[in-house]
Amino acid sequence: MKRELEIFFSGLMFFTRIPCPKRIGHTPELLEKSHRYFPLIGLIVGAGAAAVYYLSSLIFPCTVSVLLSMLTGILITGGFHEDGLADVCDGFGGGWTKEKILEIMKDSRTGAYGVIGLSMALLLKFAASVQLCRFSMWYFIASLLLAHALSRVSASAVILFFDYAQSDARSKVKPLAKKLRGKDFMIGLLTAVVTLAVVAYYFSFYIWLIFIPLIITVAWMGRYFKKWIGGFTGDCLGAVQQVSELIIYLFMTGIWKYIS
Repeated sequence: MKRELEIFFSGLMFFTRIPCPKRIGHTPELLEKSHRYFPLIGLIVGAGAAAVYYLSSLIFPCTVSVLLSMLTGILITGGFHEDGLADVCDGFGGGWTKEKILEIMKDSRTGAYGVIGLSMALLLKFAASVQLCRFSMWYFIASLLLAHALSRVSASAVILFFDYAQSDARSKVKPLAKKLRGKDFMIGLLTAVVTLAVVAYYFSFYIWLIFIPLIITVAWMGRYFKKWIGGFTGDCLGAVQQVSELIIYLFMTGIWKYIS
């Protein structure tokens, strides 16, 4: 149990800004194993965002509450995944060779492609979230928790099924570059499946269909990264998480008319 707590807190400290015990370190072994708790960490982030939404909705309208909820999620993670999405948009938008793409993604500056890509993703997320909360507050909260848990399974799936693209020591996920063990992936997947089962039980069995667009997303993005740069990087994982999260919000919005 002590070892598992150490693995969990290592992942929590790496992927969020939540304070953790000072004795926890960032060893490659701990960080590799921490992916088994990636969806659980997502649930924690989602729970924080959901709590802020619920409390703010007692005072503010839906649009303001959703914005505060989104801001909370970004603050908890430090914009870790959003930064990855912006870097991927810049790299693949402005680079035409593997070397150039990787060079652009490592640049701390954000270019036009990154600003446009991230802005559109956030706007779509906001629009879908507002619609979800107008359908039902609890439906939106359930979608929020589901999106944060399942989207992180998508990122883990890329690690499991595709190769790492570079060995640059400056890479954000250098300690996580090795292949993910199937056991750790299944533990994380179980957490997400339990979350999905609870949401589907209270709303509709059709919600299980969310796996279809998510599998397509992981397969397409993984193959795209492999084609252009030979595999994934830390920024690619952030992009997969963000795109998957957005797809879940859009899916939950689109399916409402069939379950309401």
